[in-house]
Amino acid sequence: MPRWATFDCFGTLVDWRHGIATGIELLYPGRGAELLEVYNRIEPQVQAEVPVRRYREVLAESVRRTAAEAGLDLVADDASVLGTGLPYWPVFPDTRAALTGLREAGWRLALLTNCDRDLIGETQRRLGVPIDAVVTAEDVGSYKPGHAHFERFAASFGATRENWVHVAQSHFHDMVPARALGIPRVWINRHAEPHDPAVADAVLPGLAGLVPVVEQVHAAAQEDGRTPGHLSR
Repeated sequence: MPRWATFDCFGTLVDWRHGIATGIELLYPGRGAELLEVYNRIEPQVQAEVPVRRYREVLAESVRRTAAEAGLDLVADDASVLGTGLPYWPVFPDTRAALTGLREAGWRLALLTNCDRDLIGETQRRLGVPIDAVVTAEDVGSYKPGHAHFERFAASFGATRENWVHVAQSHFHDMVPARALGIPRVWINRHAEPHDPAVADAVLPGLAGLVPVVEQVHAAAQEDGRTPGHLSR
């Protein structure tokens, strides 16, 4: 039975905050960091309103609302700045070593991403490590923290708690739904966020040292079949 390590991409493998702040900075110099926090609050609202909306339009609409809330003028065409720049957002320095280590340990790799197919395709070339499967918001017609990504992946690849560990930075988008579904999970708390760590099976500040932690979480899940959720055994 193949063992699967699934990842959220942006925020976990790719520096989402840097990408958003830098894109906003191009429009409003000196205000990227400030407006990032506004954007970060708005984007999940936009995703939830119209779950079938393509991620390029989610990015654009979130930029529009961020500018409006801050009382800033926005040239209409400039709303596309994030979708245009996303393929160039930087990969975290610890990403390639972690993914390579998992592949060498026999794990297959997949991305469960709130993104469009074309955008994640452009991003994969920057990861520098082969990815075996991808499930996008475009594929399932909804955004995490909805369960459709996880359910599609489980149905497509026969993944259960016995052969699957999910790794992600977002407590809201990934850890909470993965727990509800009984999927073994590692929270990459890159920003020392004060959320409940008990939602995850393990917590790391980055991807360094990920391989042994994934192995430990996997082993514990095989021994303990009591975690709730319809993907459990």
